[in-house]
Amino acid sequence: MRVATDDLELWRAWRDGDASAGNTLVERHFASIYRFFRGKLPVHADELTQQTFLACVEAKTRFRDGNSFRSYLFGIARNKLLHHFEGRGKSVRAGALSRLSIMDLAPSPSGVVAQLEDRARLLSALQCLPVDHQIVIELVYWEHMPLREVAGVVGAPEGTIKSRLHRARAQLHEELSRQRPQAPALDFEAATQRLARSLAPPREAKR
Repeated sequence: MRVATDDLELWRAWRDGDASAGNTLVERHFASIYRFFRGKLPVHADELTQQTFLACVEAKTRFRDGNSFRSYLFGIARNKLLHHFEGRGKSVRAGALSRLSIMDLAPSPSGVVAQLEDRARLLSALQCLPVDHQIVIELVYWEHMPLREVAGVVGAPEGTIKSRLHRARAQLHEELSRQRPQAPALDFEAATQRLARSLAPPREAKR
């Protein structure tokens, strides 16, 4: 009997009662979901990651075969982010994440942003973007997700995602220049990858 290997095969096996297939899916995507939250709410990254996978377990039959499981999972994560802020009295109803940034929603200084080094500057700049723009940047550059899958996560047309990516890059460079006008320009690709590695779960970062 052939062992399931890709996400859709694993999901089908999990749906049909194979717990080990579900465990494989969680292990495969844990680091990405953890990084998604740690780049926005580092103090709550563990809690929100657990909530995301718990919601995935509870709603596994709602995933429609033929779609991207990864897009479905990040969609749950984005909803958990919304619910987190709503639970703290923030107004983040439909469309708010395309206007409000993490700095607007959670202005307390982050322990991750403690040094004026490249990855700290980049994280600080990312947190000044509207949250959905931050999510688009992360999914494209950290997760190498196609725009059509990003569209499924954010709930917007692919053309809108393409425009948001362009605007997000421009806003990011403006914010980096504003932070340190005299600093040399960042190597965006390299800095983005270093930041992604630094936000990985502790067990992943040690590998």
